[in-house]
Amino acid sequence: MLHTDRTGDLVDFAVKAVDDDQRIITGIASTPRPDRMGDVIDPLGATFTNPVPLLLGHDKNLPVGEVTFGAPTPDGIPFTAMLPRIPDPGPLQERVDGAWQAIKARLLKAVSPGYRALREAITPNAFGGCNFRRTEFLELSLVTVPANADATITTYKAASPLDTNPMTTIQEQITHWTSERAPLVTRMTEMLSPDKTLGEVEQKQYDELAERVAAIDAQTDRLRVLEKANVAKATPLAPTVPGPAKAFSSIRVAPTTPPGTAWIRAQCARIVKKGSDHEASLYAEQRWPDMPEVALYLKAAVAPGTTTAAGWAPELTQPRIVEEFVELLRPVTAIGKIGLYKVPFNTKIPTQTGGGTYGWVGEQKPKPVTKLTFSSVTVPYHKTAGIVVITEELARLSSPSAEDLVRRDMIAGITTFVDAAFIDPPKAAVANVSPASITNGTTPITSTGPLGDLVAIANAMVAANMPIQNLTYIMSPSNAYVLSFQKNANGIPTFPDLSANGGSVNGMKVVTSGAAGTNVIGLIPELVLYADDGGITVDVSREASLQMSDAPMDPADATTVFVSLWQNNCVGLRAEWFITWLKAIAGCCRYVSGATYTVPAGQLLEAPAATSKKGNGA
Repeated sequence: MLHTDRTGDLVDFAVKAVDDDQRIITGIASTPRPDRMGDVIDPLGATFTNPVPLLLGHDKNLPVGEVTFGAPTPDGIPFTAMLPRIPDPGPLQERVDGAWQAIKARLLKAVSPGYRALREAITPNAFGGCNFRRTEFLELSLVTVPANADATITTYKAASPLDTNPMTTIQEQITHWTSERAPLVTRMTEMLSPDKTLGEVEQKQYDELAERVAAIDAQTDRLRVLEKANVAKATPLAPTVPGPAKAFSSIRVAPTTPPGTAWIRAQCARIVKKGSDHEASLYAEQRWPDMPEVALYLKAAVAPGTTTAAGWAPELTQPRIVEEFVELLRPVTAIGKIGLYKVPFNTKIPTQTGGGTYGWVGEQKPKPVTKLTFSSVTVPYHKTAGIVVITEELARLSSPSAEDLVRRDMIAGITTFVDAAFIDPPKAAVANVSPASITNGTTPITSTGPLGDLVAIANAMVAANMPIQNLTYIMSPSNAYVLSFQKNANGIPTFPDLSANGGSVNGMKVVTSGAAGTNVIGLIPELVLYADDGGITVDVSREASLQMSDAPMDPADATTVFVSLWQNNCVGLRAEWFITWLKAIAGCCRYVSGATYTVPAGQLLEAPAATSKKGNGA
């Protein structure tokens, strides 16, 4: 039967939130609190099939929306109701719009469910009414007079999120779902008591409860997996030194300039002011007021420290604009792309040079005693240097386009220098000056073609007992670009994950560098030690005469051509970067020489034949 009390509104209700844009309200449709007639509805005994109609005053001819009931809990049954926007004028639009206005004006403060109660599940209670232990919810109605004095709107939010207290952490979500699961399991246990069997309605309800529990368990498992993943990738916070709270006198919104712009502007200011950092700082304050860190970087710290001061003045702290440029540079160089094993300068690094002895042992036979052989390598200080030449006019203009040109030019210059030193086979070590390239002293493999070259490098690594799980290839952008076009006999790309910017070949990483030329290099990244100090030192000169070459003659002879910066109105930026590398094990790098890849003739794309079009007229 469909059961309601004399006023047509039975249960306690409170709207939690209202979304004015989507016309959505949420709240509790039923609670175990006795209504004005003394009737009690057991929330855990309610069944329903979502969605159900949202009516006005239990009148089936006056629908105004749709309702979705949530999972029942011991405290009640939550719901979400939506009143649609009706585009066409007429009685329906007026009724739905009027209902929504009444909700916002707090004229409709409560709801009442229309439900069917099972007679065998109805028992008298001490409140003068009945306990309804099994019910089927058929609809939900908006009503004016609540059956309970507490059934009023407690929170009203127009055009706001529905959840006023969202779960923000994974642990909070796990706690929420765990607490929601417990009463459901309790109810399922009660339903399967030994002294009774389940009827058709009870079986349906039990299945729904079981399905809900399974869904909660799956969600909880997903959250726990995510929690473990977050813990695994978490990094410890640096310890902080207790002290007085810092007061902030102003808040500045940083401009959205490309990384490295501050460092480039500092160098341009030095050029304009003839190398005087003090004058360059004043120039930067006027030229770039939206980026005060440039002037701060150039400003000399002239205030002395005292024995009474708690610390140096915060305004004298140098901003980290050099590190910003270095971080911009690293992903461009081959070293930055590969991801080598980074270590400190002048620190001994242990390496294993020999393994133990192992063999089969019979019953009651002595086992061989084995040992491991270790050595150590030290990564010394070395510095890489490069000179970038720009015009005086370019430095003075320093507009966004000019800054971008300077930044790209310096990155290209330093990148070319570093990459050539890193992988150029003739580059031998110079004591206390520079490291050898990783390919220096390695016997090259003659190129036989793309697949043959890659396999030959891998085979050479395996033969030297090198682990090739992380084998990384370095090749020129042109060779990688050509390989990206190659197809097999079925027209499928042979290297689908490869482009001029690099990629992978059968899971092996490929890095591109113009310095590779016709060489294809293979290395084990974790066996190449790398160190840098994270900073770049820049000197500026207008008077120097330079060999305009990326391989200057040393020593210079009579044929050497020098270009005067002063005569040509140019400025030289000499950048020095303390950076070095060292192979931990000699066999961790092999390379193929003479690799100049081409697309097979049959795979070249031909231009379509020209066609002519004629009009319909004569």
